[in-house]
Amino acid sequence: MRYIFTAAVIAASLIGCTSNEEKPASTTDTAHDAHPSTATAAVPDNTPLPEIPANARVFFVNLKDGQTVTSPLKVEMGVEGLKVDSATAGLKAGSGHHHLLIDIDSIPTKVMVPATDSVRHYHFGNAQTSAEIKLTPGKHVLVLQFADALHRSFGTRLTSRITVDVKQ
Repeated sequence: MRYIFTAAVIAASLIGCTSNEEKPASTTDTAHDAHPSTATAAVPDNTPLPEIPANARVFFVNLKDGQTVTSPLKVEMGVEGLKVDSATAGLKAGSGHHHLLIDIDSIPTKVMVPATDSVRHYHFGNAQTSAEIKLTPGKHVLVLQFADALHRSFGTRLTSRITVDVKQ
């Protein structure tokens, strides 16, 4: 019974973060293509996170902390020591995909990036490395969060956090 539950959770996670309508990793996504996630199922604690190299990191390619920007905003997401894979590629060492969190803190290690109505969590389960997002004027915190194929966070170890000031 436990294996059936695990398989159901994995299938629900993959379905929730991929779509035939999403573009391949080499293209730029707009906010409506990024699809805030609908996957909220918990993953059993006995499923280990894939191994990540000690030198691995995620970062914003085109944005700096404190930068003044306009909306819509292009966000380019980078990695070092990692491979960006689609969620459908399955659990692999040194591999995962990006999530962009707007105006919230990073997600704790091994916790699935949630979907809520009040907070924006963008899942890039098709290995996208860029997106265009719309933000209201004012200061916003952008958190780039890397996660495994099950959308479980690698925690602050694979997080990059910046604040941008959106001008009209």
